[in-house]
Amino acid sequence: MIPDCDGAAITVAGLHKHFGRVYALRGIDLEVRQGEFFGLLGPNGAGKSTLINILAGLTRADAGRAAICGYDVRADYRQARRALGVVPQEVVFDPFFTVREVLALQAGYFGLKGAANRAWREELLTTLMLADKGDANMRTLSGGMKRRVLIAQALVHRPRVVILDEPTAGVDVELRASLWAFVRRLHAEGHTIVLTTHYLEEAEVLCDRIAIMRDGRIAALDSKEALLRRAVHKTLSVTTREPVAELPAPLQAKLHRRTGNTLEFVLQQGTDSIPEVLEALRLAGHVVIDIATEQASLEHVFLELTQRTA
Repeated sequence: MIPDCDGAAITVAGLHKHFGRVYALRGIDLEVRQGEFFGLLGPNGAGKSTLINILAGLTRADAGRAAICGYDVRADYRQARRALGVVPQEVVFDPFFTVREVLALQAGYFGLKGAANRAWREELLTTLMLADKGDANMRTLSGGMKRRVLIAQALVHRPRVVILDEPTAGVDVELRASLWAFVRRLHAEGHTIVLTTHYLEEAEVLCDRIAIMRDGRIAALDSKEALLRRAVHKTLSVTTREPVAELPAPLQAKLHRRTGNTLEFVLQQGTDSIPEVLEALRLAGHVVIDIATEQASLEHVFLELTQRTA
């Protein structure tokens, strides 16, 4: 098991950051608990990468404080770096080294050497299905294999907290499944995982709590279940025996999409009633032969929150 942090895994208080006229972070307050699988979501330009770069020590905040396992990222930067591993969004690699050499260099940055660390590096290669590529030059690897090497680099020093910045962007289905199996194992072993992704179904399946960012602020921060309860609508699909030429005005206002004989309505939670919609169709002379409902997903909540705050 991974040793406990001294306090929360990540603590962010009153974080501000400007890049010229761009106000990237506008007073971010955030705490990620030990052992959490935490989702950090938001549209492009929301400030996620700026926040991650501050946590990793690549960017300095203008104001506020950030800490990893209780270690301030500026005042206690050595301890903070040892507690954190970051898998970047961009596939960056050194074309002059083999996979094993890259991992050995990464271990050297943390002063790690000896048989125990070599054994850990070999275990990472095996687990990430890179053992047969250990002596291959980085230039010869596929994009998916390079991304696996980035994950191995981030884990060389056995960090307590792992940030995954869009780890499955552009990878195939097989690799995505193997990456998530490995990440679930890390989480089960005690690592705190922070995930950013544009594949919201991944966050919905994996994350315990989720923060949604917009314009440098936290638009929402809650458990996944609580966020899903925030949804203000659900979808009702109705298939009629004959095509519907004209709908009553109240139903027309709720109509989202029409496909052949199927009508898709967006209903407001707590105000719109499915029986009322069906009764209105019956009174208009339409025979309903099938219905289906879909509760709001995290994607629906995400769009509602980000569009509302926009």
